[in-house]
Amino acid sequence: MNTKNVKDKLERKKLKREARKKAPPKAKRPAGTPRGANKKKVRKMAKGQRKR
Repeated sequence: MNTKNVKDKLERKKLKREARKKAPPKAKRPAGTPRGANKKKVRKMAKGQRKR
């Protein structure tokens, strides 16, 4: 949902809530898939750097 041009914060919140209610429920992940499977993957970094 695009609420870019709605200036009023409460109005925008209301629109987003309605959109969330109307949206179809998200599918559960398949049984064999690890929990963090769709997390952003990190390429190798220099040692001692924080990864995220």
